[in-house]
Amino acid sequence: MSDANEKRGKIVMGSDHFGLPLKNMLRDYLRDKGYDVDDLGTTSAEPVDYPDIGLMVAETVGQGRYDRGVLICGTGAGMAIVANKIPGVRAVCAHDPYTAERARASNDAQIITMGSEVVGPAVAKKLIDLWLASEFQGGRSSPKVAKIARIDERYRHAPAQRI
Repeated sequence: MSDANEKRGKIVMGSDHFGLPLKNMLRDYLRDKGYDVDDLGTTSAEPVDYPDIGLMVAETVGQGRYDRGVLICGTGAGMAIVANKIPGVRAVCAHDPYTAERARASNDAQIITMGSEVVGPAVAKKLIDLWLASEFQGGRSSPKVAKIARIDERYRHAPAQRI
């Protein structure tokens, strides 16, 4: 089996220093549930800029190395903005159950972002469970996701490059 195929179905995670405790808790929670999770950092409470971590995680998803990714910062908003800059990536900031479920079901989002200053551990677990259990439903959402892909292609000038 190729390395790319071995990564299919795996989850990649990352956080800045604000999101570190919540990321670590969710990583362990998912591993305890049997998920294969790769953690790209941060591993320290020392300040780190969320765009650096968000870029690493989103690039791996955009390259097809992972099907799903989880990013956590203080609000989740910054990580979503960064992830959505990567061609082919759809990231949604979710702080409520309906958004978490619909992020995948309606928007085919491969990355969920959360804010450690906005959601607590119990809610974060529920959001992750709903998002992972949800699959893209197609139907009326298919043409909308296809439009997003065309917008993405229109503004894609070059392959993603490391900054």
